[in-house]
Amino acid sequence: MSVVLAEVRSLGTARRLRTAEELEDFEQELVDQFALAQAGAGLTDGVVGSYRSVVFEFVRFLGRPVWTTRAEDVDRFLTDQRKRGRAASTVYKKAGTLAAFFDFLVVRYQGDIHAVTSYVVEQPVDEFNRPSNPDCVALRVPPSQDEVDILFTAWREALPHARKFLPAARDYMAASLWRRAGLRITETVMLDIRDWRPDLGERGKLHVRFGKGSRGRGHKPRLVSAINDVDALVEWWLIDVRHQFGPDWSDPDAPLLPSERRDRDTGLCVRVGDDALRSGLAGAVGRWLPAWVGRLTPHGLRHFCASSLYTRGMDLKAIQEILGHEWLSTTTRYIHVHANHVEHAWETANQRVASRLGQ
Repeated sequence: MSVVLAEVRSLGTARRLRTAEELEDFEQELVDQFALAQAGAGLTDGVVGSYRSVVFEFVRFLGRPVWTTRAEDVDRFLTDQRKRGRAASTVYKKAGTLAAFFDFLVVRYQGDIHAVTSYVVEQPVDEFNRPSNPDCVALRVPPSQDEVDILFTAWREALPHARKFLPAARDYMAASLWRRAGLRITETVMLDIRDWRPDLGERGKLHVRFGKGSRGRGHKPRLVSAINDVDALVEWWLIDVRHQFGPDWSDPDAPLLPSERRDRDTGLCVRVGDDALRSGLAGAVGRWLPAWVGRLTPHGLRHFCASSLYTRGMDLKAIQEILGHEWLSTTTRYIHVHANHVEHAWETANQRVASRLGQ
């Protein structure tokens, strides 16, 4: 659904605001101008809409005009968010949205706001109340290679005996894509049958059409090479399993990973949801890798994929391309190596030097 923005007057025509209605209209105009700026920067309608909803949520919490906000007001808002049980990542994102909104007001409209309200708007999100990023390295360190092998070996061997084979095989397939190709969960859910392109490259490629764009700027498609046994994994899925979900197995526009639920009109399976895939991984971890219950997530397997490929000798630029990162610095945060990696790298470098000297 597209975000509909109100028609706003020029904020440069500063005049005193006298009635409550005028104050409310002016506040609405500020939020709309912020949304217009975000849309101008290329953010999608969904992201712009989420920013607006956060700002309005804060305004309702504040209970007075937004330009009167002080740091202690944001303190109370963020504390209330935590008391309501909001996830740390949600609180972090809301604080970032408020910081961006007030930066916008200060840079563009501080003079106008002072002229019509007598208030000097300030940035209330500072180094003291800004939450730390919960997506830190310590929370994303994946299991070891041996642990992941134990999990997926036991999971694979249990598939023929699963009470409901089809969803069990589907969940295993999705988790294997996270482990081997580093796909995001949304990218996995949105794959269609036609997105498997065995004709491209030596091993085939997955066309990830719904890759995550940077800073909310829409989807960023990419082709992911079917290395790391991804080609064999997809062939197993398409040849041995997918047709058991229904007759749409030959339809290129059908979902690669379907749900057991049926569409009321067509009778065909609908696309699986991310909650089902998360639950499938959580159940497998609880059964075969209990030490990682509550810690190993789909994104954790994405980190494992990056670390595993790097440990096996793949360079960072290639891993960046596989994961679909815009910046190489982002990829480096996904690399978690064993404690002896530095020593091994040192020994390898010395061996190369000794070989050159010997020649």
